Amino acid sequence: MRMFRPCSKHLMIRVAALSRCYGDLKAVDQVSFEIGTGEIVGLLGHNGAGKTTIMKMLTGYLEPTGGSIEMDGFDIGEQREAVQELIGYLPENDPLYYEMTVVDYLDYAASLQGIADTARPGLIRKAIARTELTSRATDTIGTLSRGFRQRVGVAQAVLNKPRVLILDEPTNGLDPTQVQHMRELIRDVAEDATVILSTHVLQEVQAICSRVIIIHEGRKVLDAKMDDLLTGKRLQVVVDAGPEQAIALLAAINGVVSVEQMPQGGPGCRYVLDLSDNEDPAEAAHVAASRIAAEGWKLFVLQPERRDLEQVFGEISAQRRTQ
Repeated sequence: MRMFRPCSKHLMIRVAALSRCYGDLKAVDQVSFEIGTGEIVGLLGHNGAGKTTIMKMLTGYLEPTGGSIEMDGFDIGEQREAVQELIGYLPENDPLYYEMTVVDYLDYAASLQGIADTARPGLIRKAIARTELTSRATDTIGTLSRGFRQRVGVAQAVLNKPRVLILDEPTNGLDPTQVQHMRELIRDVAEDATVILSTHVLQEVQAICSRVIIIHEGRKVLDAKMDDLLTGKRLQVVVDAGPEQAIALLAAINGVVSVEQMPQGGPGCRYVLDLSDNEDPAEAAHVAASRIAAEGWKLFVLQPERRDLEQVFGEISAQRRTQ
């Protein structure tokens, strides 16, 4: 698979041929990608696909069996501490001490991160405000709901103003309002940082990520911009011509593999054009519009068919099962 090249001004993360083995099991197998500053990248895959293992290697928690990781020019194998100073990390299971208050826990986390005593109060206040924990700052963590505990985990992850924020299931246990706030927070952090998030909630990736990487059985099987991924190789056309006329004309367009009539609630008849893999949807749309105009038909709709991430993920999973 081709390497996706980020269009960002600054390359923040470079992963090359990353592998991790447990005996004969290859949990991660030759995974490579590059991510630029300001990108929000979703890391997707079934349970056991290798997502969490990749995240742990990115943070320096696990050593790779093979390959390399660079962040902001630092090689994690040779400059681990320098890399870890760049990172904010939220594991899937929050590393919280339930007997501590929120503010005491964040002060403790700040000390572990090496934040100077003089800088801690300001950074803690900012992290509490960003995660909307002000009203719970003096509460004991064990008394908080699952959603509020998740916010505490995020607060420790953004405490050191990270250049790279790695989030494993960040919306776990959050209600719809809290999910919306989490999206806003991630976008805010991404203004001057790189964000990698892994989640089982495909709608979250679709809502906030500019790019998606899909891992299957330890291998990277897809790396694409979200907009490119969700725009399929199909065109929707609605005209005032019946199938006996329209299907033959539309099927004759170069690059159109098949034409299917679909139910249509409004005026006209709706058709879906399947395009060949190397056909540009914009060019096919231009030709279709020209031929429809030449016939004098009314054109109500002409647009690429949009898919959702669940469809894409399902298609890839089905393809891998047949290989």
